[in-house]
Amino acid sequence: MEKILERDNMNLAYLRVKRNKGAGGMDGMQVDELLPYLKDHKDELLQQLKRGKYKPNPVRRVEIPKEERGKFRKLGIPTVVDRVHPSHSAGTDANL
Repeated sequence: MEKILERDNMNLAYLRVKRNKGAGGMDGMQVDELLPYLKDHKDELLQQLKRGKYKPNPVRRVEIPKEERGKFRKLGIPTVVDRVHPSHSAGTDANL
C-alpha cells in the first residue's frame, strides 16, 4: 500500500482521472475541481487510505440507452475523488 500511495503514483492517478474527464458523481464535484480539493485534503485522504478507513461515496446511477429501442443499461458513476483511489487507478504527473 505504501508503494501505491507514493506521490508519483498518486499524481499518475490524478492525471488519469483528469485525462478521462467524465461526469461528476453524487457529490457534484467536477474533474476541474479535483486538484484544489486534493491539495487541501491530501493528508487526511492519505491517512484514511493507509489505515484502511477510507470509505468511497455512493455512486450516481444513470441509465444509458442501448441500441435496442426502449432498453437501457445502468451505469454507476463514482465521485472524482474516489476515481483517484488506488482501487480505481493503477498508475501518469501533477504535483499533489
